[in-house]
Amino acid sequence: MKKTLLAMALLSSIAAAHAADAPADRLDPVVVTANRAATPLDEVLAPVTLITREDIERLQPVSVQDLLTGLPGVVIANSGGIGQQTSLFMRGTNSSHTLVLLDGVRVGTVGAGIPAYEQLPVDQIDHIEIVRGPQSSLYGSDAIGGVIQIFTRHGQAGEAPTPSLSVTGGSHGYTDGQFGLSGGTQHSWYNASLGGQYTSGINACRVGAGDVFKGCFTNEPDHDAYRTYNGALSGGYRWDDGTELTGSWLRSKGDIEYDGDFQNLTRRTQQVAGAKLAFNALENWRMSISLGQNQDRADNYLNGADKTLDFVNYGVDKARVGYLYSKRNQASWQNDVTLAPGQTLSVGVDYQQEKLKSDTDYLKDTRENTGVFALYQGVFGANEIQLSARHDHNNQFGNHTTGQAAYGFRFDNGMKVTASYGTAFHAPTFNDEYYPYGAPVNLSPEKSRTAEIGLSARPGIWNWAVNAYQTRVSDLIGFDANFLPINVSKARIRGLEGQLGADVDGWHLRAYGTLQQPKDRDSGDEYNNLLARRPKRTARLDVDRDLGAFTVGGSVYSAGYSYDDAANTTRLGGYTTADVRATWHVDSDWSVQGRLANAFDRHYETAAYYNQLGRTYYLTVRYSPAR
Repeated sequence: MKKTLLAMALLSSIAAAHAADAPADRLDPVVVTANRAATPLDEVLAPVTLITREDIERLQPVSVQDLLTGLPGVVIANSGGIGQQTSLFMRGTNSSHTLVLLDGVRVGTVGAGIPAYEQLPVDQIDHIEIVRGPQSSLYGSDAIGGVIQIFTRHGQAGEAPTPSLSVTGGSHGYTDGQFGLSGGTQHSWYNASLGGQYTSGINACRVGAGDVFKGCFTNEPDHDAYRTYNGALSGGYRWDDGTELTGSWLRSKGDIEYDGDFQNLTRRTQQVAGAKLAFNALENWRMSISLGQNQDRADNYLNGADKTLDFVNYGVDKARVGYLYSKRNQASWQNDVTLAPGQTLSVGVDYQQEKLKSDTDYLKDTRENTGVFALYQGVFGANEIQLSARHDHNNQFGNHTTGQAAYGFRFDNGMKVTASYGTAFHAPTFNDEYYPYGAPVNLSPEKSRTAEIGLSARPGIWNWAVNAYQTRVSDLIGFDANFLPINVSKARIRGLEGQLGADVDGWHLRAYGTLQQPKDRDSGDEYNNLLARRPKRTARLDVDRDLGAFTVGGSVYSAGYSYDDAANTTRLGGYTTADVRATWHVDSDWSVQGRLANAFDRHYETAAYYNQLGRTYYLTVRYSPAR
């Protein structure tokens, strides 16, 4: 890992030395998530990683897990392959400490507070923005480790009706298909997509006769299949005066088999819908009003010999043994005011209402939260300043205030140094307060303090960044001797992240590296232990080369060892995997792609006793007209 980061630093120096070779008309990418408004990436002070649609088609992922694994600060744990439960740990924080947005709408169950990454259809994604570090001063609860925002595919104004199509087949009976139609008029745009995915799967859990009380608590050596269908709609209209109305909708429904001692199939439905109206209230005042809703429904079915993905067999209530329905209604009012050249002020109010219904008798099943926020951004020559603050009132846990201050200085050679300090929090979920005993335990929010410094540059075709940080988390939710949740734990996380990218002379290079120390800081027996499922070292390298009608490339991902438990008694070994891929561009619209994942058939686990895919292959035929 240290050699990887050293190589990245060396390449960064080379890139800076060749900044003079940069094309003068290079367009800087624009991101939305870091400042809640469209901002050139070069002007953002928070560390950001951007995954574009071009990256997605080149990398040929079959899941969001494939896309995010190995990015700076990102560690993923999966429970048995495609479609199985997936957890993400950002910058060493807990899996519930990362806020996930889909087209601006929060996603994830209101019971556990964790989104189902495995259920997000990668075929429907246009691009992803990953903002690392505390963002509660802009977004409220959950953004201790950072924010991930997924943007779905969309049409373009003035585009003729344009279809797109992809069909994939591969190992373990894998099939995937997607069809879309997009287009627009002079003022409008639209996109409609349908897709589906199936795999016969692998044996999710490797529990043997002697390990029946570990892992999934049962010995069920079978293939655990996964099937899902999804649909998406989006569109918008822009008037001549700049007023813009947009909307999006995505629904995903799937059946997931898994190894369980009582139930082993879940039918899960996710639906996310949102709309936004933005207009110029005055010449220097942009106002926007957003509405959104996230629904998540999970129905669990009995274990039995007739386990199957047959909708008829599992479509009757008498087989259902548990369910959880959750709904989150959201609204936001935001005002972006230009105070002077290079100075803006954003102020607004967020409101959300959470509801759930379950076979578990929760003492309380509804709560509301109102947050008021402000963000000031100023550029004074080579100096950049950002100050933000937010106050949240929740009728379950009360009031909480967070803030952040960030400073950046740009050198004459284009390099930028940044420093920031911010606070964040995670509100207790319904499960924390009421599951499974029903009585409230009056938990406090988990709180964090983060200090960070960074150095970055975007000299022409190159881009690179290095960030070092320390996060202290207090009031982490744990359990007492009676297994009731209490605020007892503390953690200290130190980390160093690096990323490097370039697109030059037909080469596409992306390199990422993370060194971190996610340590338990309680005074008990677990003091100074590593937090569970978070390795100290990860690195990823993606390299692709355009060769006429062909593009060939590969990826290498490496993770150090970690532990599956807080006591650090169950060790998860380090591992390295390698993928190779190729694309034949038949013409400007049609392509044929092939990918060999985990080419050396490496056996590894990201959660103890849960298997991961070995060597697998995928073949894709894609029709994607150039825009």
